[in-house]
Amino acid sequence: MNLPGTTVSGPIRENEIYDAAHAAFQPAPLRRAQPMTAVRIALRIAAGMLGGYAFTWGFIALAIGLLFAARMEFHDAEALGYIVGFIVFLVAFLWAFAARSLLRVWLVLAGGGALMAAAAWLVQRALL
Repeated sequence: MNLPGTTVSGPIRENEIYDAAHAAFQPAPLRRAQPMTAVRIALRIAAGMLGGYAFTWGFIALAIGLLFAARMEFHDAEALGYIVGFIVFLVAFLWAFAARSLLRVWLVLAGGGALMAAAAWLVQRALL
């Protein structure tokens, strides 16, 4: 039984609030990060460049199709799609290095790019 003013791990320190509901909570042990070898770095660069390119290409194609379908002038939709696409590529490339799983990076970037390209094809087909 815990006495008032103590926690499971010992007495309450200054500026610490005792919360009985979370007193027994133990965080999960952290997984040790795998060392970044030259091969892993090369795979991350490839995922960032190729997967990011596919994702951005699908995004731009879908953005242009949807903006044009929303009655925006084609060249304005194209310019806006390319401008936002630059930021999308930057985020995708940086995320390729920040993500924990390289498989997840490939699935999201290449798979998301393929899905957006297919959706853009459907939108553009409906417009023509």
